[in-house]
Amino acid sequence: MSKQYLTLHTIPDAHPSDIFALAPTSTSLLSASGSSSIQIHSTTSPDFPHTQTLEGVHPLGIHHLVTARDAKRAASAGFEGKVKVWSEGEDGMWKLDGEISDQVKAGDIWAIALSADGSYLASSSINGKIHVWSLNEAGMPKIREYETKGSFGLCVGLSQDGRFTASGHENGSIYVFNNDTGRLSHSLAGLVHPVRSVAFSPASKLLAAGGDARIIALYDVNSGEQVANFTGHGGWVLALDWSDTGEYLLSGSHDSKAKIWRIETRSCVATHSHGDKPLWTAKWLPKNTRSEMFALGGGNNAISFYREAAG
Repeated sequence: MSKQYLTLHTIPDAHPSDIFALAPTSTSLLSASGSSSIQIHSTTSPDFPHTQTLEGVHPLGIHHLVTARDAKRAASAGFEGKVKVWSEGEDGMWKLDGEISDQVKAGDIWAIALSADGSYLASSSINGKIHVWSLNEAGMPKIREYETKGSFGLCVGLSQDGRFTASGHENGSIYVFNNDTGRLSHSLAGLVHPVRSVAFSPASKLLAAGGDARIIALYDVNSGEQVANFTGHGGWVLALDWSDTGEYLLSGSHDSKAKIWRIETRSCVATHSHGDKPLWTAKWLPKNTRSEMFALGGGNNAISFYREAAG
């Protein structure tokens, strides 16, 4: 059974270059690109008005931007190698909280993820190590370092319950670490090619992973077993995001298409094209209305918003 989604609004030229990251909060959408600024749009009005620009955040551009699910906190990673942490004030304006600097060397940080409560930040690195920082402690110290086989960590994810960190690597490796014990839980097989996105389901029971194999693999987090494969993208899978209920998985690809997958039936229920350029980022928006909504960003410099058609 397919689902219908309508284009609700498009912000053309939201950024002057490729949009690499979208990061939603309960009331807004933060976006980042190859340029140095973060743009913020309200998601509570039908025309998604622009509310703030954070200027000159990372001089060489921003490759990752993430928000905490249950806290007014964000983090950005720039091509110059720095990670900055942000918080939203009572007035709705975002401001700089600080910078990750404890034991950071060049190449130490690539992909980033925030815990649901905004207390911890995980990062991947060029040398394959996975780091975790405590953001609420003075100086934002590094508290964990996970070793892998040394392949470039292209993506990283934190489970909503805070128990697991996952990473995907250039050599096709996927690792799941137990944050309670500080040990490797699973080394997951199956994708062979570079893995560019990993995402835990809301209940932290499943892990989705995708990349250059053009396949989305689904793993049981507790057993490490691969339980499903989703095929249909004609290019690298660049983005994965679960709906609030865990019923659906949103994927974005280098083929410029977004797909929505129903987990229960293991089937694709909707496909949308976002121009003819790579679709770098795809995110569900928190469900404030009865209708599901998601946003897409990529190489056409625009942000498009979609809403589920009322049945």
